[in-house]
Amino acid sequence: MKRSFIPYFTLIIGLLLIGISAQAQNERKFIRQGNDIFKQALNDTTKIDTTAFSQAETAYRKALEKRPDDLKWNFNLGDALYKQMKFEQATSKFEEIAEKSDDKLEKARAFHNLGNSMMMQNKLDESIDAYKNALRNNPEDLESKYNLVYAMNLKKQQEQQQQQNQDQNKDQNKDQNQNQDQNKNQDQNKNQDQNKDQQNKDQQDQNKQQQNQDKQQQNQDKQQQQQQPQQQKISKENAERLLQALQNDEEKIQEKVKKAKAAKAQQRKTDKDW
Repeated sequence: MKRSFIPYFTLIIGLLLIGISAQAQNERKFIRQGNDIFKQALNDTTKIDTTAFSQAETAYRKALEKRPDDLKWNFNLGDALYKQMKFEQATSKFEEIAEKSDDKLEKARAFHNLGNSMMMQNKLDESIDAYKNALRNNPEDLESKYNLVYAMNLKKQQEQQQQQNQDQNKDQNKDQNQNQDQNKNQDQNKNQDQNKDQQNKDQQDQNKQQQNQDKQQQNQDKQQQQQQPQQQKISKENAERLLQALQNDEEKIQEKVKKAKAAKAQQRKTDKDW
C-alpha cells in the first residue's frame, strides 16, 4: 500500500495515553493492549497481519464497552478494521467520527481515512469528496493533497479505459455487423448463383427437350418422306393398270369400228352391182 494510505493512528495513540484517567484501569489496559498489538503489526512491513489487527480490534471493542462515545478510541477501532480490509465497517466508523467531532484536525484525519476506505472499495467519487473535506478542515495536510491527486488521476485512467473499451466494443460491433453483411451478401450471391445454376439447368433441360422434339419431328418427317415415294409408286401402278384397261377398251372399240366400216363398204358394193 502506498504511503499516503497509512492512517493517522500514531498521532492518536499519544493523545489517548494522555487522556486516559488513572481511575479507568480496565479501559487503559485494553487500550494499551490494543495499541501494542497494532504497533507490532505495523512494524512488520513484510505482510499485513490480519490476525494481529483482529486482536487489536477485540481489545478496542472491550474498551469501548465502557466508553462507547470516545471518538479517539473509535478512531483506533476504525484503523484496526481498515487494516483487516473490513472497508465497509471502517467507512461507517470514520463517517461517524467526522460527523460528531468538533475538532478540525480530528475531522480532517477522519475524512482522510474515510477517503482511503472509499478508495479501497473503488468508490473514487466518494474518496475524492472525502479528501476535499479533509483539506477543508486542514489545508496543510500534504497526504490528503497527495491522495486527492492520486484518486483524481485514477478516476481519469478508469474513464479513459472505459472509453477505450467502448470504442473497442464499438469497433467489434462494427466488424461484426460488417461480417454479418458480408455473410448476408455471400448468402445472397450464393442464392443468386444457385438460382442462376438452376436457370441454366432448366434452360439446358428445355434445350434438350427441344432437341428431342426436333429429333422426333425429323424422324417423323423422314418417315413421311419414306412413305411418300411408296404411295407415289402405288399410284403409278394403278395409273398404268387404268391406262392399260383404257387402251384395251379403245382397241376393242376401234376393232368394232373397222368391222362396221367394212360391213358398210360391202353393202355399198352390193348395191352397185344391181
